[in-house]
Amino acid sequence: MSAWLAHPWRFLGQRFDGWLQSRLALTDHLTLNQRNVYILPTRAGLMLGVTLLVLLLAAINYQLNLGYLLTFLLAGCAVVAMHVAHANLRGLTMHLEAPHACFMGATAQFFINFQNSQKHTRYGLAVALQGFEQSVDTDVGAQAQARVQLAFQPSQRGWQRLPTLTLQTLFPLGTFRVWALWRPAAQVLVYPAPESHPPPLPSHGSDGLPQSSALLQHQGEPDGLRPYRPGDALKTIVWKKAAKTGQLVSRDRTQTHARTLLLEPQLTQLTSFEAQLSRLCAWVLMAEKQGLRYGLRLPHQTIAPASGATHQQRCLQALALA
Repeated sequence: MSAWLAHPWRFLGQRFDGWLQSRLALTDHLTLNQRNVYILPTRAGLMLGVTLLVLLLAAINYQLNLGYLLTFLLAGCAVVAMHVAHANLRGLTMHLEAPHACFMGATAQFFINFQNSQKHTRYGLAVALQGFEQSVDTDVGAQAQARVQLAFQPSQRGWQRLPTLTLQTLFPLGTFRVWALWRPAAQVLVYPAPESHPPPLPSHGSDGLPQSSALLQHQGEPDGLRPYRPGDALKTIVWKKAAKTGQLVSRDRTQTHARTLLLEPQLTQLTSFEAQLSRLCAWVLMAEKQGLRYGLRLPHQTIAPASGATHQQRCLQALALA
């Protein structure tokens, strides 16, 4: 009740927007037509209407034929501009490209593709996220396509639905505002924000026992070099020695330690669950960067130790949905 008394027009506008959005279907592909394109006069259009009314009254009062001519000429231009403005959006097709996952605190970016199948150019299109003042302007040529990029900052982790999009135009005279609302069905996965300065990776599990480690041994020459074998990576070849001797030799480490970590919230020694997820996220990135095998143990999910980009993405997704 206090919001209604303090800002009645804003309150009514929010209620109307909520009612209107509840009637919009969730879709990533939208074609504009008479049913989903709206038009209303702008402030300039209302002033033009008042001016035309004053001109008409003056022409009637003073019996001015030129006054009638000017009044109806301007009124005809306004009516034509209304139809042109509505046709500037009608028939336009939009397709949304699903955004990639991002970390909390970063911006989620996504693209919108416009397709114009008509033989006239769409001028002065402005795309914006509802509730944000900034917009992206573009034109779509006749029987052509256009692509615009939008971004927003998610407010929480997990699966987040994209904000409602607004497409509007004031073309050609700015006397009418033509707009359409679009509720995308796509969602963006938001990972926890990694801790900026995390401690080193834990060396002991939550039970106090050392984290397991595997020792892989390869038999090679004492100096760590061996003759080249088909299939050896190019980065293991000692090119300087090959240039001197004319024979290809590869490095062969006598011992390679591969730690296997099992990360869990208790190892973070933090009380806040969100802070625990933030530190675990940083540890996952750190372990992957160091080439370690790591797993994840959460209250309702356990991921076996592994490594690689796919495994890292799986762990980050588990942290995002925890």
